[in-house]
Amino acid sequence: MPAAGAEAGGPAFSPLYQQIKVLITRSLQAGEWRPGEAIPSEVDLAARFRVSQGTVRKAIDELAAENLLVRRQGKGTFVATHSEEKIQYRFLRLMPDDGELVSAQRRFIDCRRLRAPAEVARALQIRAGDTVVQVRRVLSFHERPVILDDIWLPGQEFKGLTAERLSDYRGPMYALFEAEFGVRMIRAEEKLRAVAAEEGSAELLAVAPGHPLLSVERLSLTYGDKPVEFRRGLYNTAAHYYRNELS
Repeated sequence: MPAAGAEAGGPAFSPLYQQIKVLITRSLQAGEWRPGEAIPSEVDLAARFRVSQGTVRKAIDELAAENLLVRRQGKGTFVATHSEEKIQYRFLRLMPDDGELVSAQRRFIDCRRLRAPAEVARALQIRAGDTVVQVRRVLSFHERPVILDDIWLPGQEFKGLTAERLSDYRGPMYALFEAEFGVRMIRAEEKLRAVAAEEGSAELLAVAPGHPLLSVERLSLTYGDKPVEFRRGLYNTAAHYYRNELS
């Protein structure tokens, strides 16, 4: 077994490229290469891990398919970042009926620190009563409110997050999280159901109480499947639809 296998500490039957994938992911998690930065070439990584270039390429292919890395023709392989246009909307599946999704206008209603309710604490795998940051915002498209988000973040990882910092940041919120708090959203799990708009949400979304909405509950995870965001979104799908790809 090459040194990479022993270093990875995985079972003996784990394919070698999977072991290299684990090692590269550990370097990403440790911040050896920052979002947007180039990683070493396949040749250099093959020498580092004492494996073939083909083994490294297969590991990188999987990491690129998982949106952790981005290949750029003639330039190399880079750490994916939520600042990139094609990646920043990866977790937003709502599409307009009449064309491509345009940039959203954001309005932050609230950003406060509070004790975690039991349900939020369970989702974030923290203790009930631990500090969380709660963010409430409305996303509008063509000046029409479409999404009402309630977001909870673990307070330990998001010290110093305020409504002012959220409002002043020009890029997507996940890009702010990775750039200023070192928290990168890797993947998300979602639950969807149909609900009727209550009076408060109806007012914020400019619909009548009882209007049908799509409720999207999302748990976002970082490296090691650690939950770092719990979100409930209410979507007005009168002129939009929820799009997903199955493979």
